[in-house]
Amino acid sequence: MATTAQWVAGARVRTLPNSIAPVIVGAGAAAAVDQFNWWASLLALVVSLALQVGVNYANDYSDGIRGTDDRRVGPLRLVASGVAPAAQVRLAAFVCFAVAGVAGLVLVASTGYWWLVTVGVVSVAAAWFYTGGPRPYGYAGWGEVVVFVFFGPVAVLGTLYVQTGQLTWAGVAGAVALGCISASVLVTNNLRDLPTDSASGKITLAVRLGDRPTRRLYVLLVAVPFLVSVVGAIWSPWLLLGLPAAFLAAPAARTVTGGATGMALIPVLRDTSFAMLLWAVLAGLGLALS
Repeated sequence: MATTAQWVAGARVRTLPNSIAPVIVGAGAAAAVDQFNWWASLLALVVSLALQVGVNYANDYSDGIRGTDDRRVGPLRLVASGVAPAAQVRLAAFVCFAVAGVAGLVLVASTGYWWLVTVGVVSVAAAWFYTGGPRPYGYAGWGEVVVFVFFGPVAVLGTLYVQTGQLTWAGVAGAVALGCISASVLVTNNLRDLPTDSASGKITLAVRLGDRPTRRLYVLLVAVPFLVSVVGAIWSPWLLLGLPAAFLAAPAARTVTGGATGMALIPVLRDTSFAMLLWAVLAGLGLALS
């Protein structure tokens, strides 16, 4: 039986900035048009967090039963390590998806935007079929694209829309920024696992591109939020508040471009995630002040 600490590790809490940051930016974009709603933002955060934790457990389960994680380099996986039965990990994923569904239904019922139920269903399906099902898209090189879509436009603009009923240029810019840097976290993860994924038949984008192009892609994606801050400052100088997050992103980029492999890339995952969160907090504040 897994301990509480092992279940927390299995949830991969270091990935939680991926789910928190888009909600912050979406809320900031809503505040920019004087329509910030705290309870709608809180419900959106619950949905986002529950989906993130759920997809982590779902990946743990699906990769574990396939044997993909048998020679894993990164942090603990519950199923592959044998510390928790596969059925328990699958149940944990479904419970998280249920929490996201309940919070999402409350949010939809409160706002009246019932068409968003379809978005929620698609989001849960995307979370499960990343590594689950007979033909997981994460094994075919589509993971980064889906992460961009769901942690960028869907999460940011969804948070904005349930509060304002509209989309704004600031929301779209924030969605692109968060989608790119969220995808860069997965790029790093897949770069770390490139040798073992290739050997196990998991054809990620990193496996398709190869080592050097994957490193270049990481740098490009992680730079986008800061480009958004600079360009967006033409209309809202307060967006420059997001630039200090570069002090976290720059060392991570140097590590990647320096050729680090395996466990040496773990700090990059951490630093990129927290650079994303810091940028979201500062840029979201900038949007609110604008």
